[in-house]
Parts: sequence; C-alpha cells; structure tokens
Amino acid sequence: MDENNPVEFYKKLKEQLTETSKWPSDYLYKFIVETNTDKVDKINTIFDNMGAVVNLKESKNGKYTSVSITVNLKSPDEVIEKYKKVGEIEGVISL
Repeated sequence: MDENNPVEFYKKLKEQLTETSKWPSDYLYKFIVETNTDKVDKINTIFDNMGAVVNLKESKNGKYTSVSITVNLKSPDEVIEKYKKVGEIEGVISL
C-alpha cells in the first residue's frame, strides 16, 4: 500500500476491483504478522461470523506468520473496509 497517500491507494484499488470482478465475490486477503502475538486473533475477530476461511503458516524460522483469508464479500467497498480495519492493527503487513 502507498502509505504516503492511502486515499489514492484505496481509490485505485476500488477501480481495479470493480473492473476485474463481479460482485458478490470471493476475495483473498494476505497478511504477515509476528508470531506469538495477539495480532492473529485481532485479525480473526475482524472476519468473525462471515464464513471466512483462514489459513495460517509460520515462516521457516518461526518469527512471522502468514495469514490468508478467503471470504465472500458483496462489493469492493467491503474489501476496502476490511483492509482499513486490519490496517489499524500495529505491525500487520498487508500483501
């Protein structure tokens, strides 16, 4: 993400999602977090009760965990809303 201009980043993302997908649609999120923190739980809470499929994979040295989440969403706005909520968690890297 362009941290210097998140408004422009999300505007461009919305345009791309609108052009490339039909909604509702499954969307795959990927995040990297430090292992052994409550950050994975916080991410899970954001996607609670949505039927999301969550996959976790620790890095080779175990320092980081990859969090992949597939969830069916109604619109590009919902995709962006979830990115913004996860972005509030310090130290989470969105891919």
